[in-house]
Amino acid sequence: MHPQAAPDFVLPATGGGNIRLGDYKGRGVVLYFYPKDSTPGCTTEGQDFRDLHAQFQALGWEIFGVSRDSVKSHENFKARLNLPFDLLADGDEKVCELFGVMKLKNMYGKQVRGIERSTFAITPDGRIARAWRGVKVPDHAREVLEFVRSLA
Repeated sequence: MHPQAAPDFVLPATGGGNIRLGDYKGRGVVLYFYPKDSTPGCTTEGQDFRDLHAQFQALGWEIFGVSRDSVKSHENFKARLNLPFDLLADGDEKVCELFGVMKLKNMYGKQVRGIERSTFAITPDGRIARAWRGVKVPDHAREVLEFVRSLA
């Protein structure tokens, strides 16, 4: 099975710039999609990736978190959690759609469209080596790190 090429995109990021996935050819990228800044699960997931960030970097991998929140919201969330990686703002859901992470979810008995917590490991040659969908936060970041290690 040949892993599919990751779709290229450009999104506004924390730190005032834009991030283009194609600019990271030659490095692996962990792209994790999460529902909302400053909610309990997303906070824990961000902290878990933060705590393992140096190990990902040592393997030549970058981490980016993506949600529909604004850059301003991302800046506050990043500062509060001391995240060493950038968060990307996908307000119009274009990148969420490219990666197929928008789902209808039940919240308080109502159907709402939201991001299904998902992570993609994108190899240095720009292919999706693995996709995790419907992610449960506990131990997820460590599982992603073990997978990245297995590619080395």
